Amino acid sequence: MKKLIFAIALFCGTVSDGHAQNFDDFFTDKTLRIDYVFSGDAREQNISLDGLCSLPGWAGRRHHLAELPLEGNGQITVKSKTDGTVIYRTSFSSLFQEWLNESEAKSVKRAFENTFLIPYPLQPVSITVELKNVYHQTCATMTHDVDPKDILIHQRGTEYITPHRYLLNNGDYKNCIDVAIMAEGYAEEEMDLFYQDAQIACDALFEHEPFKKMKNRFNVVAVWSKSQDSGVSIPRENKWKNTAVSSHFDTFYSDRYLTTRSVKEIHNWLAGIPYEHIIILANTDTYGGGGIYNSYTLTTAHHAMFRPVVVHEFGHSFGGLADEYAYDSAPSAYYPYTIEPWEPNITTLINFEKKWKDMVSDGTPIPTPAESDADLIYTKVGVYEGAGYSLKGIYRPTTECRMKINEAPVFCPVCQRALERLINFYTK
Repeated sequence: MKKLIFAIALFCGTVSDGHAQNFDDFFTDKTLRIDYVFSGDAREQNISLDGLCSLPGWAGRRHHLAELPLEGNGQITVKSKTDGTVIYRTSFSSLFQEWLNESEAKSVKRAFENTFLIPYPLQPVSITVELKNVYHQTCATMTHDVDPKDILIHQRGTEYITPHRYLLNNGDYKNCIDVAIMAEGYAEEEMDLFYQDAQIACDALFEHEPFKKMKNRFNVVAVWSKSQDSGVSIPRENKWKNTAVSSHFDTFYSDRYLTTRSVKEIHNWLAGIPYEHIIILANTDTYGGGGIYNSYTLTTAHHAMFRPVVVHEFGHSFGGLADEYAYDSAPSAYYPYTIEPWEPNITTLINFEKKWKDMVSDGTPIPTPAESDADLIYTKVGVYEGAGYSLKGIYRPTTECRMKINEAPVFCPVCQRALERLINFYTK
C-alpha cells in the first residue's frame, strides 16, 4: 500500500540530535497520549491540538530518547521548558500526508485524526510537531506546552480495560517491544474466531527474519475490541458496517486500500494495555490492507493471502519499509526523482551511499538485470529498476521481496538489516 516512510542508516541506523538521556531524569512510568488534527489541502496544511490523555505505564524505549528511529515524513520533538534540552524525539507517517497527493486535495480541505504516544514528563515541556512534504521540506509546524500536572489531562486505562489475551509474553513491557493485535468487524459471537486469527497473524510475523531470531524481544497481546456488526465496510458495494474502529475499503477510491480515520478510537480501545505498535485484523475475505508508519497496520484476516499481507503491512507500520512494486512509467507523486526517498529499501541513487551500497558486490552493474535463478531472486543484492509505484527511476535491492510480492517467502537482505537495526534501536 502507499506509504511515505524512511530510515537513514547513520551509525546503528538512527538519526541523532543530542547526547544520551537518562529516562528517570525526565520522565515517569506513564504515557502521555497526544491527539492532533492534521487539516488543510494541497496548498496549505495545519496542525491542531485535539486532546491530552494519561495512560498507566510507558511501553516505549527508555534509551536513544533524543534520537529518531527513522526519518519519517513527520516528527515530534519534546524539549525541557527549563533549559530547552531535547529529551525525546519520534517520527511518523500519516494518512493525511498521503491524501495530499490525491487529486481531491487540490479542491477540498479535509481533517484527519492522528494520535501519538510519548513518555510522561516529570516537568513542563515544549512539544513541536512538524510535517514534511515529498521534497523533505517542512510544510506545517506547531509548538505547544504541556504541564504534566494539568487537571484537564484525561486519565484513561485505570478503570475499564478492554478484554485481552497475551499470545507472546517475553517479559516486562519496559524491556520488550509491545505489539497489540486488535479485532475489527468481529461481533460478540466471533470472539474465538478473532483469537484464532490473531494467533495466525502472530505466527506469520515470527516466521520471517529478523523477527524470528529476535522473537524474545517482543510481547504480543490480542485485544478483544468487539464490533456491533460482523464484517467491515466496502463502500463500492454499498456495504456499511458498525465496527470497532469504522474501517473501510476504497480509501482514496483504491479498491484494496483498507484504512480507518478513527484513530482516537483505536487508542481508546487500547487504553490500560501496554502497547507501542498496532495490528488491526478486519473480519473479511475481501483482499486488502494498509500500513502507516508508527500508526497502525490494518489487514483482511480471511483472504487466502492473509499471512503474507499482514507481514507486508507490518513492514510498513513497524519497519518504515516502502512498497517495492511498480505499475506506472510516470514518476510517482510520492517519490520525486530528484530526492532520495526516506525508506531504507528503495533509492533514486541521489544518495545511494546512505542506503545499501555497502551490500552490493563489486562489479555488479547498476541498474542490475533481474535475476531468474530461484535461489538468487530473493537474496542477490543489486540495484533493480522499478519500485515505489514507478517502473522507471526508482530502484529496489533484490528481484523479489516480501515488500514486492505476496509469494515471496522472505524479506530481502536489505529489508532484514533495516528491521534488525530498528529492533536493536528499541531494545538495546
